[in-house]
Amino acid sequence: MNPFHQILGNNLVANITNFTVWFAITFWVFIETQSVFATGMIAGIDLVLTAAFGIWFGSIVDHNSKKAAMMGSSLVSMGFYALSLVLLLLAPAASFADPYGPVLWGFVLLVMLGVIAGNIRSIALPTLVTMLIPEDRRDKANGLVGMVSGIGFLTTSVISGFLVAWGGMLLVMPLALLFTALTFFHMAMIGIDEGRPAPDPDVPPEPKRVDIAGTIRVVGAVPGLFALILFATFNNFLGGIFMALLDAYGLSLVSVEVWGLTFGVLSTAFIISGIVIARTGLGSRPLRTLLLVNLITWSVCCVFAIQHSYWLLVAGCFIWMLLGPYAEAAEHTTLQKVVPLERQGRVFGLAQSVEQAASPLTAFLIGPLTEFVVIPFMTVGFGAEAIGGWFGTGPARGIALVFTLAGLLGVAVTVLAFNSRSYRLLSAAYAEALNVPPDDPSASGTPSPSAA
Repeated sequence: MNPFHQILGNNLVANITNFTVWFAITFWVFIETQSVFATGMIAGIDLVLTAAFGIWFGSIVDHNSKKAAMMGSSLVSMGFYALSLVLLLLAPAASFADPYGPVLWGFVLLVMLGVIAGNIRSIALPTLVTMLIPEDRRDKANGLVGMVSGIGFLTTSVISGFLVAWGGMLLVMPLALLFTALTFFHMAMIGIDEGRPAPDPDVPPEPKRVDIAGTIRVVGAVPGLFALILFATFNNFLGGIFMALLDAYGLSLVSVEVWGLTFGVLSTAFIISGIVIARTGLGSRPLRTLLLVNLITWSVCCVFAIQHSYWLLVAGCFIWMLLGPYAEAAEHTTLQKVVPLERQGRVFGLAQSVEQAASPLTAFLIGPLTEFVVIPFMTVGFGAEAIGGWFGTGPARGIALVFTLAGLLGVAVTVLAFNSRSYRLLSAAYAEALNVPPDDPSASGTPSPSAA
């Protein structure tokens, strides 16, 4: 079997394992404590640790073989999972029912550190695409990477729910240890020719440090690359709104069982788009594709909650999930071409840190803003009087208004990005690297979707 396909399969098992643990501990903590605060804190811990460790993980990927980095990721996860299992076995069961107790949060921290260690793989994988896949097929390979992520997302919420119901974390953690060990030993057997050049004895080796300043210089040397990262950060900033409010809106329409099943079915959109990208690619201008995808998704966000309709919500979420892998694959394809291979790990890590830092900030801010400002505005305030006759009134319509406004803001920013100097410069840099005609710098306005 092709080594790249073996790596994809290995990452699929690792992703399913780590995300099953993440979902399982969230479900289990809520069952044990009945505390929404506790489950919210778990999500916050995950996002904060992801943002904090991204650049460091990127330096690990750059300074070591990618295979060793991925094996080390599994080894560290195994260590934290083993420690968390020991704590689970030794601590009194009642100590995990206290949502403010040190035993519970010590256990949560150990488990989440094991999950976060898996992020090294998400940084190493796109650099392996650069190493192992010819330039003209990298966009398709990035589509397969997105499909693997989609399959993991589809299965983990279902698997973790059954595992927690059958045996709680006492069942989840031994299984996590077993499958993490399997990915470690399987990765050891994969032969990967990374093409790492032999060190030149006359050139001093680059220090093995995080080197944030050097990474920023690399990003700054590519015209428009900072703007791409900031654009993705802005998307995540708005995306935090959906992370904070989508479940509440969905549960205002259907029962928790139906909503959980709906989300599982909708996740097939990730797989569909991954298969399509793997067959058709992204075209010669992935940056253009990225912006077109954003224009479509934010336009959908303007209308999917315009009425209190379950099927309208389902359609909007399906389109959002279907196009998400296109945006991720387009960003990765662009970075893989314009950033030197020896720096890609740190650049991907920097992008992960900056982009992921936006979502928790929005999630923490938008909840109180929606509850104390927007919902009253659409329940008994001016908004209910002005547009309530056709838009609807009440708490759910307050959440819907936030979604609609976020969509309008997203469309406006995407149109500005299409007409920005940074877009033209980065498009030209990518085209020069790929030897294809760049976009016409004198063009203005938003391109039509058929131009992609």
